[in-house]
Amino acid sequence: MTRPSYAHGTSDIPLLGETIGENLRRTVERVPDRDALIVRSQGYRATYRQLWDTTTAFARSLIALGIKPGDRVGIWSPNRFEWVIAQYATARVGAILVNVNPAYKTAELEYALTQSSVSVLFLARRFRQSDYVDMLAQVRDRIPTLRIAVVLDDDWDRVLDMGKDVSASDLEARERLLQFDDPINIQYTSGTTGFPKGATLSHHNVLNNGFFIGEGLRLTENDRVCIPVPFYHCFGMVLGNLACTTHGAAMVIPGEAFEPRLVLETVAAERCTALYGVPTMFIGELDLPDFDSFDLSTLRTGIMAGSSCPVEIMRKVVSRMNMREVTICYGMTETSPVSTQTGADDPLEKRVGTVGRVHPHVEVKVIDPETGAIVPRGTRGELCTRGYSVMIGYWNDEGATKNAIDRTGWMHTGDLATMDDDGYVNIVGRIKDMIIRGGENVYPREIEEFLHTHPAVSEAQVIGVPSAKYGEEVMAWVRRKPGANIGHAELTAFCTGKIATFKIPRYWKFVDEFPMTVTGKIQKFRMREIAIADLGLQSVAATKTA
Repeated sequence: MTRPSYAHGTSDIPLLGETIGENLRRTVERVPDRDALIVRSQGYRATYRQLWDTTTAFARSLIALGIKPGDRVGIWSPNRFEWVIAQYATARVGAILVNVNPAYKTAELEYALTQSSVSVLFLARRFRQSDYVDMLAQVRDRIPTLRIAVVLDDDWDRVLDMGKDVSASDLEARERLLQFDDPINIQYTSGTTGFPKGATLSHHNVLNNGFFIGEGLRLTENDRVCIPVPFYHCFGMVLGNLACTTHGAAMVIPGEAFEPRLVLETVAAERCTALYGVPTMFIGELDLPDFDSFDLSTLRTGIMAGSSCPVEIMRKVVSRMNMREVTICYGMTETSPVSTQTGADDPLEKRVGTVGRVHPHVEVKVIDPETGAIVPRGTRGELCTRGYSVMIGYWNDEGATKNAIDRTGWMHTGDLATMDDDGYVNIVGRIKDMIIRGGENVYPREIEEFLHTHPAVSEAQVIGVPSAKYGEEVMAWVRRKPGANIGHAELTAFCTGKIATFKIPRYWKFVDEFPMTVTGKIQKFRMREIAIADLGLQSVAATKTA
């Protein structure tokens, strides 16, 4: 009988039954003089003892500001050292840190702060073209709970001084009140329709996930992890910061936002042993004309996550970037976030062709989306996750929580996956991304993987667009490699005879970049909107192949 697509992560290593503050204290006691946090763009460097002292001072300041356990404290800033201090200090006083996307505009800012009832907001003065102070001023009168706004660039030292009026014993008394199941973080998920939902996460959720991610990377106090992904997202604050601090590794931050050259300069200068990124980031680094001039010899591992990784890109990361132990992680904000991860010892074909096996203390299953029944191994279905990592729920949204987490505790991801006989999971698409062309189910990931095998293609994304005849037609957006001049005719010919005719894109669009979130996730819903408008206008940017 065929085995069901179900797996649970057995482990001899128990879950951490402690708060984030307790765990950080243990790391500081073990490696006080090791580098903890390096932010090159700010010239900031701190050992673990210095990191502890600064988070202590800031935690006392939060108490001085009247922050009580469960109060919501917002942080609206790109990657800076103050963000990391706020992450650990708010956890130590039991406040719930609300991550505000650095890309938010006024309407989104107002919604997030109001929906979560933020009382204190820490914000950068500006980021890129956005003047945060001015944007907040435009909406502040409509956020009734907001008592205090602190501009990090202007008021950081003054706020730290406020903590001098709070005794060490007052902070210790506060920390003794905290439980590891308390909520300490709200992250707004980037939905394609409607308002974002605030995934609410506990110490237990994110601390354990960060710890087991670090275990998967074999991190120790000798590692130095380059983190160019944003802190406001789980990739930065959990896979990055918490994976490091649970193991005594150094958090190395290149700058406020991703810049390919700055990342490689940082890896070389700081002798980093690990590098993180979404596929688009690695593609940008590999495409630098002088890529070979950077010394990446110290790299051994890292994480690629955030969106589906083309197999060819993963192979180049292993061979050209020296990341022989690189892992792929899969997850979602609502599961803290990682549910599966490839292992450093996995065969290369598993590390480049799957998202690994179930994480310790987590369960995964693949089900028929229509019936809810577990499907046999090798059969496509919806991936579901259960365990310590599943969020507490969506903040103040019981209906949305019930729609996402069923009565038996399974989080329904919306991702289409298969599980092989060895338990490796392969993500084959999103349920909502699946294209139905003339009754044929077309999975964009399959076509994207094929297009990436063409030597002139740097990146490809496939979507469905409306068709009066077939319901939907396949469209490919392609970013060519520097100097390549390939067009739709050549790519159509490349596909012909190699993939089924109904899978060959009818429309092609050649671009320099894709619409994406600040975390590097491709916004396919936005691609569809643009494509529909272009095709309706008969734009030359989208060319029919037949």
